[in-house]
Amino acid sequence: MAVQEQRRTGRPPSMVDGKTVPQRILAAALELFAEKGFESTSVQDVVAAAGVTKGAMYHYFSSKEDLLYEIYGRVLRMQMERLDEAVAQEGPVEDRLRAACADVVVTTANNLEGTTIFFRSLHQMSAEKQQEVRRERRRYHETFRGLIVEGQESGAFRDDVSADLCVDYFFGSVHHLPMWLKPTGRLTAEEVGRSFAELFIAGLVTR
Repeated sequence: MAVQEQRRTGRPPSMVDGKTVPQRILAAALELFAEKGFESTSVQDVVAAAGVTKGAMYHYFSSKEDLLYEIYGRVLRMQMERLDEAVAQEGPVEDRLRAACADVVVTTANNLEGTTIFFRSLHQMSAEKQQEVRRERRRYHETFRGLIVEGQESGAFRDDVSADLCVDYFFGSVHHLPMWLKPTGRLTAEEVGRSFAELFIAGLVTR
């Protein structure tokens, strides 16, 4: 599994041109996977583009598969941390769920290329890695679902639709973003996030 920078101990990664070595490697991998495809990109291609040695890469990542995993994993970890923060906030569950909805749309839109590449190449990862990704995504969805259940139990949200169906409905829309959202489009990520959140909450509230 990739060595995650935030979990490393001891001396921090060295900096080159304002980026740590892991950041340079991941940026190079993302660009090459987008240009050539995951399968056609070699480890040598990545280290050459990043301007580092294979030894430096293997210090942080055990394989090319780990690079692909980490491109999406770092986004998912960020989203999980932000969702945990939203859940922990005080205030109406409606406001907390609205914030969570908008955030996952914005963070997905802001990392659209990496997310698209990852899911396009997911089938080329080992079964173990695929299970690991699904397990982490399941934790996110279950935490998100917890907000819906809280609202249903408090009477803030309608309870005639299952929370599981609500989760599938919302994330079906989020996962479809790469099909139509363009970085240079008319709407910003924040505007799309607000719209998704308002539409979803409007279908849940009891008033």
